[in-house]
Amino acid sequence: MVKRRVHVAAAAIIREDGHVLLARRPSIVDQGGLWEFPGGKLAPYETGYEALRRELREELGIEILRAQPLIRVHHEYADKRILLDVWQVHDFEGEPFGREGQAVRWVPQAELNNYPFPEANHPILRAVCLPHEYLISDEEADDTVFLDKLERALRDDNIRLVQLRAKTLDDSAYLKRAEQALALCRRYEARLILNGDPALLDSIDADGIHLPSRVLMALKHRPLADDKWLGASTHDPQQLEQAAAIGCDFVTFSPVRVTPSHPGAAPVGWHDFQQLVETAGMPVYALGGVTRDDIDQARAVGAQGIATIRDLWK
Repeated sequence: MVKRRVHVAAAAIIREDGHVLLARRPSIVDQGGLWEFPGGKLAPYETGYEALRRELREELGIEILRAQPLIRVHHEYADKRILLDVWQVHDFEGEPFGREGQAVRWVPQAELNNYPFPEANHPILRAVCLPHEYLISDEEADDTVFLDKLERALRDDNIRLVQLRAKTLDDSAYLKRAEQALALCRRYEARLILNGDPALLDSIDADGIHLPSRVLMALKHRPLADDKWLGASTHDPQQLEQAAAIGCDFVTFSPVRVTPSHPGAAPVGWHDFQQLVETAGMPVYALGGVTRDDIDQARAVGAQGIATIRDLWK
């Protein structure tokens, strides 16, 4: 059976207080009663952004003023292949309401998992809840210097996702630093992700694990509970496929550009990076030679944002 293809534009509308607008699917349609991100099918010859503006005007009575790509999700159901072209709406005019009689609701991000969604929406939930900057800590021999730099990033740069990477520390020193970093991240309502083996969470109740690529490729299933974040380092299509297969929530992909730390590694460039992100099925952070100035470029080609050491670790 040839499956029909459906292209849908959807909106992640996030208020300044972090609440996200959801709409409930009518009971008479496919997957009725489930909640979703507002939007609808593209009309012939429409772009995703054009369809988004039309659908939100028709469904919610609002006019988009500014929006930015968030994630594109390819998903296969029994009877169709769907592409969700998801945009983050930054500014709009009007007060959204269900113009077609559908229920709409502003939901805190922390409560999104309490709502039933179509399966294809799950990567969108991760993208909505993740920031657009991912700080990877640098090697610091001195704990005081490390904590000072981390607090500057949390306080002055508003970093809310931190990976603790410290390959030069032994196990006990790493756990000590992780405890200190976790306390600091909690103070600033940031998430701390530990780089290494998932068993680290048995000792430190951090927010998740970031798998090195060698650990990623050795796994056969997701090693963490669903209430913890699972990230991974990827460098080629096979590693991206493995990350999807074991249920990673997000990945970094590198190198996008030439980087001083790995001068011999060939960069993929933005064009090839976009092709890889298109089918990743999860949020992807661009890593390698990128800075905060590249966030808009990264998001324009489908990335969640940028991951970096040098530009945020000062």
